[in-house]
Amino acid sequence: MQNLLYIIWDVNPEIVNIGGFPLKYYGLLFCIGIILCYQILKSVYKNEGLSNQEHEALFFYGFFGILIGARLGHCLFYDFEYYKNHILEIFIPFQQDFEGNYHFIGYTGLASHGGGIGLILMLLIYSFKFKIKFLKVLDIVAIVTPLGGAFIRLANLMNSEMIGIPTTKPWAFVFLQIDNLPRHPAQLYEAISYFIIFFIVYFLYRKKIFSVGAGFYFGLTILLIFVMRFLIEFIKIEQVDFEQGMIINMGQILSIPFIIIGLFFVVKNILNKKSTHISTI
Repeated sequence: MQNLLYIIWDVNPEIVNIGGFPLKYYGLLFCIGIILCYQILKSVYKNEGLSNQEHEALFFYGFFGILIGARLGHCLFYDFEYYKNHILEIFIPFQQDFEGNYHFIGYTGLASHGGGIGLILMLLIYSFKFKIKFLKVLDIVAIVTPLGGAFIRLANLMNSEMIGIPTTKPWAFVFLQIDNLPRHPAQLYEAISYFIIFFIVYFLYRKKIFSVGAGFYFGLTILLIFVMRFLIEFIKIEQVDFEQGMIINMGQILSIPFIIIGLFFVVKNILNKKSTHISTI
């Protein structure tokens, strides 16, 4: 009887294919997430007294920072053995078959840690270009970052990738494109946790419940995101073969620096607030 509660998941990743060029859920959800973040940031920029020109430029820097960083992160951290012999395929959305012909497949390999690094580097360039303090830019973008991450994890769900280990929980998903086992929908767990993190951070920013210094929202966001990423990795299957037998996997290893940096900025703000309070007594 419990098996009736399992969710049977057999979604075709392609929405439509026109002339050999597929429109996939992954690309669609990725773009929807970026556009929603961009629209929400419009009000944040206005609230911070920044111009429309600065807001519009952010889309370019943010989009390409995430895309390039996520692509390089996947190719270097997760599938280097393949891409070291197919360097061109790192940069183009085509894959070569055994006969030497190239086929359009899109950018199927993207790593969130690489996307985070790429975004931060592009925002550093952006801050110099528009003469906005770097930590202020990081704080602004951090407010919507979890929302974008949630849509990417929904895209992973549509692709039946980043699946969890087998389970007998009644909410388990059976990913028919993988096997017939009920599994944890790990990508859905991440998506839900990122939506919650977004509402928490956005609520704190809009309500101004307490005063914070530069870097607080950036620190809080990456701390919460990568703590959840670290924990959820325990119920995911290995993404690559070399992770087998590892105590913690590559996703967890790459999460640790982000957790440390996030914790640093949160604690720094808390200590500075206490110091300010004591000095005024």
